[in-house]
Amino acid sequence: MSVLLDNGANRLEADGEVLSVSGEVDFAGAAEIAATGQRWLAGLSEGSRVVFDLGGVGRVSSAAVSVLLEWARQSRASGLELEAVRLSPPLARLTEVAGVDTLLPVQASVDAAEA
Repeated sequence: MSVLLDNGANRLEADGEVLSVSGEVDFAGAAEIAATGQRWLAGLSEGSRVVFDLGGVGRVSSAAVSVLLEWARQSRASGLELEAVRLSPPLARLTEVAGVDTLLPVQASVDAAEA
């Protein structure tokens, strides 16, 4: 596993073809998270199957949804297959309220399934 970003509030890690985010994704850190993830995606080979794991994201804002949608857009444009998106319960609620959960291959988190 390699750490791509760790700024105290957010941590972005890559493990194989899984990009994991933890911490608080808010407007203050969203641009840095998005750009770091975009660089990682750009380094993958066409046809790669990727997973975005945001199960470790605590406090969220619409900035987190924007980052997620940008990564999904870049994945499609780069010929990558977005296999799954794992969301923390707060982020799952936000994507559902925003109506974007149907645009992504969302997998229910364990916490959300138990709630």
